[in-house]
Amino acid sequence: MTRPEHVAIIMDGNGRWAVEKQRPRTFGHIKGAQTVKSIVTEAAKLDIKYLTLFAFSTENWRRPASEVDLLMRLLRRYLDNETENLMSENIRFRYIGNIAPLPEKVRERLSKTVDRTKSNTGMTLVLALNYGGRQEIVNTVRKILRDVKDHHLNPEAIDESIFSQYLDTAEYPDPDLLIRTSGESRISNFLLWQLSYTELYFTKKYWPDFKEEDLQDALNSFERRNRRFGATTPHTHPPLVVLSE
Repeated sequence: MTRPEHVAIIMDGNGRWAVEKQRPRTFGHIKGAQTVKSIVTEAAKLDIKYLTLFAFSTENWRRPASEVDLLMRLLRRYLDNETENLMSENIRFRYIGNIAPLPEKVRERLSKTVDRTKSNTGMTLVLALNYGGRQEIVNTVRKILRDVKDHHLNPEAIDESIFSQYLDTAEYPDPDLLIRTSGESRISNFLLWQLSYTELYFTKKYWPDFKEEDLQDALNSFERRNRRFGATTPHTHPPLVVLSE
């Protein structure tokens, strides 16, 4: 059985989970933050090397200001409360996305957590914050054009490998498995370049209901799949047919 090296998760359904329970959407986000803690811990125990969580998208700014404010406060609380756990679990913390628009206190805590955990050698936890896949690709093109203009890069040398080195995720392998909760079957502008050959797993469970055993179910599904990357499985090749003159 092959275990995925890199798992990415779109943590969807917090608000709908709360509404169905006749509670405020904010209650769903609070419960969702608790799920983050348990899934991060479980993924580290299962020897996942990289775990990327879609925590806040570029589109999430369209939500009510009160909801965005709560999400920022939950992020601050997570970083304040969980840094010691990240240290004890030997987890390295990183983030991707444009954090400049985030509140200053959030940016400070992100920087401190990255610095505090930089020497950890276990799982790498990556939060995607103010992240959008299309925006990442546009920014990558801009960076490449600047290097071409400054004569640091030959346009003829640009290939997929070079392009990937300019992405936010340059230091991480592409995800092997993407999990999305809540029953939606789309990738919602998440890691558009990186998901080219990623296995997709969709579950109807809302994120607050996603438990350790659900993560294991997703991993079991991945391990049953035959990843061919555009090729064919050798043992399925038919005998060679030789045509006579």
